[in-house]
Amino acid sequence: MTAVAPASPGPLLVVNNIEVVYDHVILVLRGVSLELPKGKIVALLGANGAGKTTTLKAVSNLLAAERGDVTKGSIVFDGVRVDQLTPSELVRRGVIQVMEGRHCFGHLTVEENLLTGAYTRGPRWRQIREDLEKVYAYFPRLRDRRRSLAGFTSGGEQQMTAVGRALMARPKLILLDEPSMGLAPQVVEEILGIVRSLNRSEGVSFLLAEQNAVAALRFADHGYILEAGRVVMDGDAATLAGNADVREFYLGLGGAGRKSFRDAKHYRRRKRWLA
Repeated sequence: MTAVAPASPGPLLVVNNIEVVYDHVILVLRGVSLELPKGKIVALLGANGAGKTTTLKAVSNLLAAERGDVTKGSIVFDGVRVDQLTPSELVRRGVIQVMEGRHCFGHLTVEENLLTGAYTRGPRWRQIREDLEKVYAYFPRLRDRRRSLAGFTSGGEQQMTAVGRALMARPKLILLDEPSMGLAPQVVEEILGIVRSLNRSEGVSFLLAEQNAVAALRFADHGYILEAGRVVMDGDAATLAGNADVREFYLGLGGAGRKSFRDAKHYRRRKRWLA
């Protein structure tokens, strides 16, 4: 991984009005559009089932494995339409997805997991070793655990392994799905802080799907809110974090402080953007 020059203007990723259907019947995404500028972190926010993971899998072309299909719209990455490419072709172009649930090879060591990320690069062992050392510099805990079986490491260490493995492919864009799931708040802060460091220092762009809107908006540059398979609001992270409706419905904060479950009916009355 070599240092990258500051990002040039213009989007790295353009998702234009896509629809996704599962099993030829179930409409999951309804005209989703978004842009990710080069060298930025963009957050996809929304409740469970809003369509965040489906959006990531549409970009990485992993839908076919779940009998899903992009039936409308287009996806352009780095100036080239890619929605008809295979997942392996996208990996070679620099699009890597880190799946929800910290998918590691449990029977391999942490270091062996990291090395699998460089599989598409061929036998360039000197470069691969240099990149491995750089991953260890960002994730020093992985250096200490490099000989341990990944299946016996902590959830946070498995998430670090999954992100480090993605970095070994020298990506331009990482699709990061729910990195906070099941992790303690301090571990989430550590991982997202490293994500921001990678973005700033290495020039890697991130499309981050996350239910934890508080954490995501603190580290992202821009955000999109998904509801029922469509984008209902977007803006720069600071603007979204300060929006009264977003603070109430996604951050759990209103004018009088944190909301309780007794405010559910009030929530439904005030939620204007789906009317």
